Amino acid sequence: MNYYSLNHKAPNTTFVNAVVKGLAPDKGLYFPESITPLPKAFFDNINELSNSEIAFTAIKQFVSPEIPEDVLKTIVEETLSFDFPVVKLNDNISTLELFHGPTMAFKDVGARFMARCLGYFNKDNDNEVTVLVATSGDTGGAVANGFLGVKGVNVVILYPSGKVSDIQEKQLTTLGQNIKALEVNGTFDDCQAMVKTAFLDESLTSKMQLTSANSINVARWLPQLFYFMFAYKQLHKKYNDIVFSVPSGNFGNICAGMMAQQLGLPIKHFVASNNANNVVTRYLISQLYEPKPSVQTISNAMDVGAPSNFIRIEEIYKNNFESLKENLSSYSFTDEETKAAMLEIYKNYSYVADPHGAVGYLGCKNYLKENPEAHCVFLETAHPTKFLDVVEEVIKEEQPLPEQIQSVMGKEKEATVISTYEDLKQFLLN
Repeated sequence: MNYYSLNHKAPNTTFVNAVVKGLAPDKGLYFPESITPLPKAFFDNINELSNSEIAFTAIKQFVSPEIPEDVLKTIVEETLSFDFPVVKLNDNISTLELFHGPTMAFKDVGARFMARCLGYFNKDNDNEVTVLVATSGDTGGAVANGFLGVKGVNVVILYPSGKVSDIQEKQLTTLGQNIKALEVNGTFDDCQAMVKTAFLDESLTSKMQLTSANSINVARWLPQLFYFMFAYKQLHKKYNDIVFSVPSGNFGNICAGMMAQQLGLPIKHFVASNNANNVVTRYLISQLYEPKPSVQTISNAMDVGAPSNFIRIEEIYKNNFESLKENLSSYSFTDEETKAAMLEIYKNYSYVADPHGAVGYLGCKNYLKENPEAHCVFLETAHPTKFLDVVEEVIKEEQPLPEQIQSVMGKEKEATVISTYEDLKQFLLN
């Protein structure tokens, strides 16, 4: 499979180059040259397949021939070493739990898959790659854990000071080894802008090989399509019209769901559930795409004012607004509405949702007002104890810490504080 830049001013390239480079030379995101739908029989008989078999079949065309099939099967099995259960709340709403991995966030899958791909590409190579990543919350911990100890790979994570939860901060600042954390005086958008500037700085890239582990990287983004297939496997015999409500920040997750749909997965509709950072909600009303500086909310992993992956969504729908709007709805919710939803879910269903999942739940409720025949699945993207202060304040119930969280709480934070791009550049060069 070859990949092209969505800015259309760079040569097409291989999967290996797309992963190692992250961004195309013309600043564009990479996109696969073709998408070949899987046979209908694959989906009809999906219950006969293991999660690893489903994922292998779905991802194979996007990484061949650079990763041999036997190697890919091992990568997939190691990536998916935990469960993806669907929990039913009522006849119309379920949640897909994506927090059973090592850092208890949905990004564990993409980070683990990409780390293993890079590890394979680097196995006979003495050159070092520096993975440079910005995080608004969960990406940092997932990337740090996924890449810990990978040969020939150094990881530098930028995160906005005071704008990630204490547990999220611990997960990305306490591992040591090949993982370095930079605490940025600014917002996630500032972190992301620094990372993008670094990729385009020839005085830097001529001295070191940089790549990204944000969802702009195809190896981080594409594996996220697995979740939607796993949920379909658990639900399709019970429900006809399956809709996914995805808490959306950088829009990589929902975009991956749309890729699963392009592969033939019978999904009726998508809902992009936004917090106050609602550029896409506004776009679907006005047809004007106007990124704005991000604002801080209690669902911090979605605090993105300029979602990188939306250009991929536009590419999937051939930049046809009406076609996109047929398949995508979007709603925006305040922190107060989010807290009320968390309490409602707990009181009505004895289920503890994190703030991001609660935003997804609200998206389900809004969509079902007009489409009562659908079954809407919201993605519970992170374990609620990662947002302990908010969750316990809302439901008035103390929450036990899972083992994955307990293991980092006693560790000491190690981070370097930076304020400008020049600070980042000097850190990388030194």
